[in-house]
Parts: sequence; C-alpha cells; structure tokens
Amino acid sequence: MSGILDPSYGVAEERRSRLIKRIALWGVVAVVVGGALFLWFRNWRQEQAVKQFFALLEQKKYQDAYAMWGCTQDHPCKYYSPAAFNEDWGPSSPFADVAAIKIEHEDNCGTGVVFDLESPHAMPTGLYVDKDTGTLSFAPGPRCPGRHLQIMEFLKSHLG
Repeated sequence: MSGILDPSYGVAEERRSRLIKRIALWGVVAVVVGGALFLWFRNWRQEQAVKQFFALLEQKKYQDAYAMWGCTQDHPCKYYSPAAFNEDWGPSSPFADVAAIKIEHEDNCGTGVVFDLESPHAMPTGLYVDKDTGTLSFAPGPRCPGRHLQIMEFLKSHLG
C-alpha cells in the first residue's frame, strides 16, 4: 500500500501527463507541417506543365509546345491555329524572351490553375492549366474571380 510519503507516489500520473502533452504537441506539429506541404505542393503538376511549356519555347520546339495546348499540326485547334500560336509564343512574339517571363500569382479555379504571367515586353497574361488533362489555354481573366488569400505568396517570399 503506497501513501503520500512514498517516493513513487504520483510518478505514473506525471508520466501519463507528459505523454499526453507530447502526443498533442506532435499532433499539432504534424497538422501544421502537413497543411504547409499540401499548400506548397498542391499545384505541383500544373507548375511542372508550365515549366515544361517554357522549356519547349526556350528550345524553340514550337510544335511540341503547341501540342501542350491539345493541338497538333495535323489536327489544329478550331480557334487557335498554329499561326496564331506562333504569333503569341513564337520567336517574334512578346514572350520570345522566356527567361524574362515571371509567374506572379497562381490561383486554383475549379478544375484548373491560373498562372499570371508577367513579361517586360508584353501585357500581363493568364495561363490556364487543366488539372485533369494538363492542357494549357489562355485564362478567361487575369485571375480567378473572388477574393484571394495570399498565403502561398507570403510563405514563398519569406521562406524561399
């Protein structure tokens, strides 16, 4: 029978209390880190598609870049001909200097992601990447409608 004066009195409760605190702390850390990783990588595939598109433009592989829009030379898009594509993205276009193009914002818009492109030689342009197919198109507007929480821009400016 242990009493108040016993040296092991309350040790089990103290261990249990510390264990509960540690589990709670690690749970909070896991949720925060998991949430940050989700926000950081949720548009990763679409970002890679835009980077691949820019790489193809830089390598002057315009037919392959045109194919990323879901169009080919054999089966051109109904409203976006290869000539129009070359006018927008070709060697004499405002976006010819691919190294100068910067992605200012990226917004999730339903089934796709809108990337706001800025170039010193062109007006700001929105590039839309479909999440399911990975095809590119021009965004219907500069940004998605509605309010924008700038969490990712804040984190990227302070961490990277």
